[in-house]
Amino acid sequence: MCGRYVVTKAVTDLLPELMDGLGGLPDDYNVAPTAMVPVVRDRHGERALPEVKWGFLPSYAKDVKQRPQPINARIETVATSGMFKRAFARSRCIVPALGYYEWVVTPTGKQPHYIHAPEAGLAMAGVLSAWADPTKDRDDPDRWLISMAIITRDAHVAPGEVHDRMPACLSPEGYATWLREDASSADLLDLLEDESLAVAQTLEHYEVSRDANSVRNNGPGLIHPLPPAS
Repeated sequence: MCGRYVVTKAVTDLLPELMDGLGGLPDDYNVAPTAMVPVVRDRHGERALPEVKWGFLPSYAKDVKQRPQPINARIETVATSGMFKRAFARSRCIVPALGYYEWVVTPTGKQPHYIHAPEAGLAMAGVLSAWADPTKDRDDPDRWLISMAIITRDAHVAPGEVHDRMPACLSPEGYATWLREDASSADLLDLLEDESLAVAQTLEHYEVSRDANSVRNNGPGLIHPLPPAS
């Protein structure tokens, strides 16, 4: 994780401390890497809700096709990795979500599970990168591409874990510190470790339709639980 997630208009109400005054969210029941997705970030002391590309393109990339463009950053190394340490120190975000998918390999194929917190949305921690296209003029509004990766942690702390990794999520008490530009890396890691552990304890999961396996499929039916086996 995290390789596919769900965001809906309902998340605005499920994360009121995060989303207050920022406007609505789209309905997308099968958000996939490379998509443009809404994130919450701090800009000059005020929260904003820009759309950014899911797939981290580092600022030092020579062109937009440079690889890798990771969708996840590991909590164990995000503060020290050459790719992520600058973003972790200076440019963090929160990715609002209703839940996310993980897969279990079975004899008949990959079985998706939907993972969520029954009473709340998920505030997934992320890191941002701003890449300047060298082929565009400095005053071109399309010169900058903002991209992000979702931070993940060991999932074995979650009850009934499906996968060995899961998104590192924040509680409302941690939003302001996480988004603040001047927080220290040590404090941020402590915050993220403690809060993501607490959020992990609230998660539940169930099997859903294999229609979720294809990014071409979308709609609320993807997160409906499968009926009990007869």
